[in-house]
Amino acid sequence: MFSLSDVRRPAKIALLGMIAFVGIVSCIIVLVYNDYFLLGDPIKPNNDDVKYIQTSRLLLNEGVLAYNTKDKPSAFIMPGLPFILSGFMAVFGQDQGGVIAFRIFQCLQQALCIYLIFWIGRRIFNTRVALIACAISALYLPDYFSSGVILSETTFRTLILLLVCVTILAIERNKTVWYLLIGILTAAAAYLKPHASLYPAVFLVLWWKWKIPWRVMLKYTLLMAAVYIVLLTPWWIRNWVTFHEFILFTNSGGSPFLLGTRIYGQLPPAGFFEAYPQYEPETLFQGSDSTAIQKGLDIISYGFRHEPLKYAYWFTIGRWVELYFHPFYSRPIWPVSRPLMNVLQIVLMLINMAGIVWALLKHNFTRLLPLLLALGYFTVIYLPFVAFNRYGYPNMVLLILFGSYFIDQVVTIFSKNRPDRLEGRRTTTS
Repeated sequence: MFSLSDVRRPAKIALLGMIAFVGIVSCIIVLVYNDYFLLGDPIKPNNDDVKYIQTSRLLLNEGVLAYNTKDKPSAFIMPGLPFILSGFMAVFGQDQGGVIAFRIFQCLQQALCIYLIFWIGRRIFNTRVALIACAISALYLPDYFSSGVILSETTFRTLILLLVCVTILAIERNKTVWYLLIGILTAAAAYLKPHASLYPAVFLVLWWKWKIPWRVMLKYTLLMAAVYIVLLTPWWIRNWVTFHEFILFTNSGGSPFLLGTRIYGQLPPAGFFEAYPQYEPETLFQGSDSTAIQKGLDIISYGFRHEPLKYAYWFTIGRWVELYFHPFYSRPIWPVSRPLMNVLQIVLMLINMAGIVWALLKHNFTRLLPLLLALGYFTVIYLPFVAFNRYGYPNMVLLILFGSYFIDQVVTIFSKNRPDRLEGRRTTTS
């Protein structure tokens, strides 16, 4: 299944070399740069990463999950990252030891991802494409930044790749165990980012394409749903016992929805506050509950009525640009500065987009489906919410696979034409 036994020796050596390279370089970078990767101030937590560290310490010492509420329980975030980080703190210490261990853990995940990228690329395209994708990933500096930052993006990226791998196996082998794993991986991803919860819906398209009987579809749907529910039940019980209400994921979902209505951080169109006098510019974008959702709906309604083209662009192409054309690279790593990385990201994205178009035109569409559906799902799911590079980063690896296919095709065409030119040159000289 995940074996390298049928991979030729040169490709196998190249793959293992890249895995070792990523693992070693990642570890060196996070150990040398250390707290340079912190985005906030540990003394007065003012960013997600230092807040996660504070939350993990409180969870370990007091058994309380709190975020933005000092030592009072909250359901503002999902508990996945605090539980992982607090586990490392329990073993390696609550100061530098636990945080460094967590960073090393992320380095190991980055190395594992190289293997998963190769496996997916080889299954969907070919060995050359897989190796090109691994090479690009091994040189993609945002991956090394992600190893050092205390956020959930590295782990979530690993889970996305595992979901794509297991999705391919589930369709090919049509066995219960793979759908059981889909339920487990989806629940694990939801404990980090709840928007992953509907990922199994991609199977509706895959089952239709593979002509799976409806009884089998129903059986696997119920299995995935049952596994997911069982694994999320502890979170729901905790919220019920603590807050005496059912909280599906978090009670902060309104905040990213409301913030997602801001076009380049600007206020709504002129006239909005006259049409909705209950809102004020100073407090409009505050809140994270149902009030925030209503604010967002009012902004979207007014925007589409008065500036339809602007808002249509923002909730489609604009979202794509915000997610993928800005690198997740808040702390530059020598010798690549942030401005240079911005240019490299744009070039890479243009190649990736060309790869998507080329693959749709030239490659077997059925083989592309698992990759296309995963990329489509984890892009579309952000359309109603705030979208920026941090959220798009886990999907970049899926885009890189398409870009690698484009590079492989261009190289193949060039190599086929080259002998003809040489032959023509010989004929002329003779």
